[in-house]
Amino acid sequence: MSGANGAVAWGVSAQTGELTDVLLGKPDHFRWVPLNSISAVTFANQEQMGHRFDQQKAMHQHRLMVDAYEKAGVRCHFAEADEGLPSSVFTRDSSFMTPWGAVITSIQTPPRRRDYAVASEFYRKAGIPIWKWVTAGHFEGGDFVILKPGVALLGWSGDRSTKEGADQVAGWLREKSWEVQIVPIPPQFVHMDAVVVMLEKGVALVCEDALPPYGLDYIKKKHGIEVIKVAYADCVKLGGNVVSLGKKRVLSMSHNVNVNRQLKEAGFEVTAVDYEMFALGGGGVHCSCHELRRNPD
Repeated sequence: MSGANGAVAWGVSAQTGELTDVLLGKPDHFRWVPLNSISAVTFANQEQMGHRFDQQKAMHQHRLMVDAYEKAGVRCHFAEADEGLPSSVFTRDSSFMTPWGAVITSIQTPPRRRDYAVASEFYRKAGIPIWKWVTAGHFEGGDFVILKPGVALLGWSGDRSTKEGADQVAGWLREKSWEVQIVPIPPQFVHMDAVVVMLEKGVALVCEDALPPYGLDYIKKKHGIEVIKVAYADCVKLGGNVVSLGKKRVLSMSHNVNVNRQLKEAGFEVTAVDYEMFALGGGGVHCSCHELRRNPD
């Protein structure tokens, strides 16, 4: 899809539909740092579980993910690596895309507070408009979920996104006549994208244990979205952190054995990549991307 002047019409109105362009980070300086409850468990259990960070392995695993996107026909765009930003590879959080352009977020976690630098520089160089900057409290892209065009679900856990940040984003969306529901989530789930991920129009992967009853009712009853349930034990290991490629195709991780089986049983084509170095460091394949453009469902 192109604009009248031949330029690409950037923007996302839904998180389903065929993915055409994705924003990834470069993993050149990636290493494990304290980020969230998932990485905290890794650090606490390194000796007992035999976990050890391997830079070469991480680079190889990231390349496998990029290869999977390219094989699926997705154009990969990259935010530059920066030696001071070891976790900027998780591009889901430093910005998010809307129909009106990108939003640059405000990340609360100390090692990531300046990830906005590489995100905003990417959009500037790519000629993609930046619509808004989060300035109230904190809000991270992992807490922005589009359930369907014109309907958004926003999360906050307090130690990542905050209610003030979610309220600011909700206000912008409501000014554009969008319907918005804000739902708090327990901190161990980190972001809403570990809890709710849209798979295709009207179908979502959901960890019901992470949501209050009114949050589930909003998804299932008010908006009639069919739910594939993710067990709590899988959810806290990023089992629900998958990417819809569109056309009933999903990018997942090889350690997501239970979820991958569920998706296949539901008729999805699942591409699973080994992503252990990043998952142990606190982020899955969904954390590692943000959609820049999708074809409509």
